[in-house]
Amino acid sequence: MKSRTSCVLAVSVLAASLAACSGKAPELNQRGATPELPKPARGLMPDMTIAKPQAWGDRTPVVPAGYRISAIATDLGIPRQSLVLPNGDILVAEGRGGSAPALKPKDVIASKIKAQGNTPGSKSGNRLTLLRDADGDGTYELRSVFADKLNAPYGLALIGDALYVANQDALVRFDYRQGQTKASGAPVKVTDLPSAINHHWTKALAASADGRYLYVGIGSNSNITERGMAAEVDRAQVWHIDAATGAHRTYASGLRNPTALAVQPGTGTLWSVVNERDEIGPNLVPDYLTSVREGGFYGWPYSYWGKHVDRRVMPQDPDKVASAITPDYALGSHVAALGLAFSQASIGEKFANGAFVGEHGSWNRNPPVGYKVVFVPFRDGKPAGDPIDFVTGFYGDDGMTRGRPVGVTVDPRGALLVADDLSNTLWRVTPERAAAK
Repeated sequence: MKSRTSCVLAVSVLAASLAACSGKAPELNQRGATPELPKPARGLMPDMTIAKPQAWGDRTPVVPAGYRISAIATDLGIPRQSLVLPNGDILVAEGRGGSAPALKPKDVIASKIKAQGNTPGSKSGNRLTLLRDADGDGTYELRSVFADKLNAPYGLALIGDALYVANQDALVRFDYRQGQTKASGAPVKVTDLPSAINHHWTKALAASADGRYLYVGIGSNSNITERGMAAEVDRAQVWHIDAATGAHRTYASGLRNPTALAVQPGTGTLWSVVNERDEIGPNLVPDYLTSVREGGFYGWPYSYWGKHVDRRVMPQDPDKVASAITPDYALGSHVAALGLAFSQASIGEKFANGAFVGEHGSWNRNPPVGYKVVFVPFRDGKPAGDPIDFVTGFYGDDGMTRGRPVGVTVDPRGALLVADDLSNTLWRVTPERAAAK
């Protein structure tokens, strides 16, 4: 028992030392279509900078002038993504998944440090919670468990009277009737999803514009193939699934961790935010927002940001690198983008044409980045210009973390919903002219 205690103490001391000794990363322009990319830099451990959790107290996140923010649900069970139903009700997917064992001592150290950034005692809800604002005053007075005993639900989509939920191991379907507050029965499995090991467990979900198909984002089982390529079969992909039959095929590949999907209104084009690889420096590799081309290959694991070869991967594959598509828009290295939603006019003129991105925040960069919701303006159907901070204040100037944004959802009535899985809160941002509606 003594030796085990000594071992744990030694790991903790080493972790603290490694976390404290990193220098600040140089600031580069890593946002937009042509990000600055430094040379790869490898070390014993990546930079580990975890901001300690702190309750919001009397604070709230910060929004632009002319907007208001309010907490419409608290004490949730790790909220991830949300869905606005046709009658205005909101469904919130709650849970935490993953089952990947540590590969190396550094993984044990990293996991202990990263755990310091979680809210102590938070339990995975493994459920869908329904919220209702019956009189439209912005207060969601009804809250009920729509479905429980799920397996780390994440992605949500509604097609007609079918509600689809992407658990970490399967895509399932519930029958849905407008106005119901609880599922009428158990879910029906549509198809299994890759879940062995499940290093990246989240399963993003979006429905095609015509409602015939579903897209599911499936992350890799490693940072950069440390578990071997056999563990990566059907991983780092977007699947294309027939909603009626469950038949599926690979739609696009080489996307290390496509954490959120959205279909662009008017064009039907699929877009994704993707978390890129780690451990080659604080400014590599930029996470990104991109349109997803059918049959496209986006580099992982052989290359990043198009055709920049990752020399860690063996054997190399020059043909795959030559085919790699450069993403549309860099968000910055290690921002950990986990949410994506296209805007509309009801949000306000300045933020009407573009996409909101929820950035969960870095754990391996000094100084930290992310910890906010940004708006990426679009022009002619493509990102154009620098991202604009829309919801900030999650990472405070006191070095404390009060929240970490995940899913973002646009409510057609004129609001942006932000799931905060650190404070277990669902926030609602509205233009002041619409705040009382």
